Amino acid sequence: MSAQARQSARNASIISKLYRLTLFLFAPGLLPMPAYAMSVDAAAPTQDFTSTVYGMIALLVFACAYALVIGEEFLHMRKSKPVILAAGIIWVLVAIAFKNTGDNESAGIMLKHNILEYAELMLFLLAAMTYINTMQDRNIFAALRSYLVSHGFSYQSIFWLTGLLAFFISPIADNLTTALVMAAVVMTIGAGNRKFIVVGCINIVIAANAGGAFSPFGDITTLMVWQKGLLRFEEFFALFVPSLVNWLAPAAFMAFAVPNEKPETMTKAVQVKTGGYMTVALFLVTIVLAVSVHNFFHLPPMLGMMTGLGLLKIHGYFLKLKEQREWDTVHSAAQLSVNGAEKRARPFDIFNQLQRAEWDTLMFFYGVVLSVGGLGAFGYLTLVSQEIYTPAFGVTQANVMVGLLSAVVDNIPVMFAVLSMQPAMSDGQWLLVTLTAGVGGSLLSIGSAAGVALMGQARGIYTFFAHLRWSWAVALGYAASIWTHLWLNADLM
Repeated sequence: MSAQARQSARNASIISKLYRLTLFLFAPGLLPMPAYAMSVDAAAPTQDFTSTVYGMIALLVFACAYALVIGEEFLHMRKSKPVILAAGIIWVLVAIAFKNTGDNESAGIMLKHNILEYAELMLFLLAAMTYINTMQDRNIFAALRSYLVSHGFSYQSIFWLTGLLAFFISPIADNLTTALVMAAVVMTIGAGNRKFIVVGCINIVIAANAGGAFSPFGDITTLMVWQKGLLRFEEFFALFVPSLVNWLAPAAFMAFAVPNEKPETMTKAVQVKTGGYMTVALFLVTIVLAVSVHNFFHLPPMLGMMTGLGLLKIHGYFLKLKEQREWDTVHSAAQLSVNGAEKRARPFDIFNQLQRAEWDTLMFFYGVVLSVGGLGAFGYLTLVSQEIYTPAFGVTQANVMVGLLSAVVDNIPVMFAVLSMQPAMSDGQWLLVTLTAGVGGSLLSIGSAAGVALMGQARGIYTFFAHLRWSWAVALGYAASIWTHLWLNADLM
């Protein structure tokens, strides 16, 4: 072969790799993968179908569904609808691909595994949402708003306070639950002030994701690395300062967009309803249960959350009995008008709080878990990881790319792919990939479970494009946190 022919062959190989890398970066990962959404077993297909027509159709279906999700605020079509449809189509394609090889079992086994993973996620979220709805019903957040306003806190102060709380609570709880609670406070305090709610929600997503990155159980990715034995428990805390920088850098820019005024003065203090403080205490107990059953008994965190939901249901039972007696007394009183002009809130019912869960978000997660799981069954996620971790690309660059990729695929499947490859890296590099995978999802609203959940909680206000307008500031924080880690923890690299 002539030198020119060899050069042409090398160029063709390079172009082919660039094409595949581009395709697999932007096509299979166009939607987020929520926490607890996939495992290595589900992500590792028994065969490679990445170059088949079925795999290409699946990518196209997923891309179309993603486009509809992004256009939700213009089309006014709930984001769960296109991804649920896409999930069904993708898994039928997976089944056909396996069937054509004579394998009639693998697709079903992999699908059942993904459904199990989704069930854990859904029950975890359902319990968290029910607690939040109950605290709203008991005026916990309204009372907090009343306290902050009556003590003269401005929107600026509330912006920094909620971000600080999100950063330090998420290492103990998970970033998703923390974001839901803090966002409820921001929405209650900033009711009617759209501008404040938008930057407040973005700030909370960044802070919650950053806070979870320096704790072994603050995020699923850190937990996976810890349980794999790649880093010791105390080594994760070397990421505290880089994580703090990741939140503070964009927050400093966003603070200029926070209205320099105070919330509307309230005429009277809001009283917490009966059982409100007990609900908060039970929620803290539930968080401890979720962390404990996972860390000490190696059971899914969902079990702790659902056990806590059982405690809330028992608590709700006694609340209902008490308020039912009050209801009967009021409605039997002689002074109650015939037309019912004097009304009293109906007795508490825990199932009303369950019904108020954000079902569009829960169904969206269903579509995402199964869709990304289907693409993993085709072999795309494994191929992406193989394209990135090469000597020519460099370990540091690869770990930075993992964070960027987690903005569109989310960190769970990406980290599973990295762990399945087990690339030879120093402790400093494992800390770097833990950091980037944990905070990279903040670049887009759909890049983390916290962002997706808040889009449902603040529907029509905190949207994909509202977050995208501040992605430049988040990117600065992302770069600053990486530089801080490389400088501060240079001895570990």
